[in-house]
Amino acid sequence: MNKILVAVLLAGFGTQLIKLTIDWFKHKSLSWHDLVSTGGMPSSHSAFVVSLATAVYLEEGTTTAFAISLVLAFIVLRDAFGVRRTVGEEGQVINKILLKVKIKTVTHFSMGHTPIQVVVGSVLGFLVSFGVYYLL
Repeated sequence: MNKILVAVLLAGFGTQLIKLTIDWFKHKSLSWHDLVSTGGMPSSHSAFVVSLATAVYLEEGTTTAFAISLVLAFIVLRDAFGVRRTVGEEGQVINKILLKVKIKTVTHFSMGHTPIQVVVGSVLGFLVSFGVYYLL
């Protein structure tokens, strides 16, 4: 069994399941769109990449693969609460402007994550990797 793959899949999809559960309790409904929506608590992107870096480290130590996964994790984490968050906030402002000037259009924008959403997703990814490595 490939513990790295198991850890990454459990962390990412498990975190997405937690997010869906939170959305269900918050809104009392779910749609197909909720399965692939971005943003929200916790960050499954963060869980995926932190789990990957942690699992590679636990399995292989400080190898080149670990260095690559760590760099990838830093890029994804920074993007999740930096660039994507800013773009989402700008999308909301654009929608408000369009409503105010009465321009009817359908716009789509993806919200990024708040720093706490990224931290919680990262912690979940880290813990899942440790659990898989030491319990399986």
